[in-house]
Amino acid sequence: MSDVQSLKGSVRLFEKAQLHVLGIIEGKDYLGGERIPSERALAETLGIHRMTVRKAIDRLVDQGVLERRGTSGTYIPEPVIKRPIVRRAFSYSISDIVHQCGGTPGSRLLYFEQRIANSRLAERLKVRQGDPLLSIKRLRTINNIPFCIETTFLPEVRVPGLAADDLIHDQSLYVILKERYNIEMVTSMRMISVSPASAQDSERLGLRKYEMALVMRSVSTDTDGKPIEYLISVNHPHRVIFQDENY
Repeated sequence: MSDVQSLKGSVRLFEKAQLHVLGIIEGKDYLGGERIPSERALAETLGIHRMTVRKAIDRLVDQGVLERRGTSGTYIPEPVIKRPIVRRAFSYSISDIVHQCGGTPGSRLLYFEQRIANSRLAERLKVRQGDPLLSIKRLRTINNIPFCIETTFLPEVRVPGLAADDLIHDQSLYVILKERYNIEMVTSMRMISVSPASAQDSERLGLRKYEMALVMRSVSTDTDGKPIEYLISVNHPHRVIFQDENY
């Protein structure tokens, strides 16, 4: 066997090991905080060298998908962010949630632009098709680690003068809505699903290309029951968990 053939075989075995471990992480048998099988056990299961398994695990540890805990083994990290699933959740801004989880919140504005309401957005926000909307996309972090990307749609007529500069320095959109526009959002209808993240969002979140993410879509209303925000939130599947507030 040539050196090139040997190298290709090694790469395939490494990929095989990594895909197997990812299957364990993404499967139903292991939860966040639990220890995965040992390198020796994985090597025996796959019929490959232990060092190849170690290389695959090292890569996943570097990516934050797994974590080593001294000599006790390799574990699936517990979710960093626990997001409440409640209709009245606006005492819980993203920054509040991150603080409650013991981290430091951060935000990076990806874009802020005007767009026209298509039929889907018009239906959700109860506006006319063709009405102007503001579209705001932000990357949210905890301790500088990205955990979700959120895209917000607002009827422009409700927030005259709102600009990108208002959100560049981690300002809370909900605080701005309340203090500047006297808009207080009180309820939210939410739907959570599992969908592949786009190639660009995968890269920003540190996921494999088109890896499955937790996607939350919500329509939020003000005190008069009028829709004010349509939100699409793409969440890292290993860093975020949605749970009932009383769980």
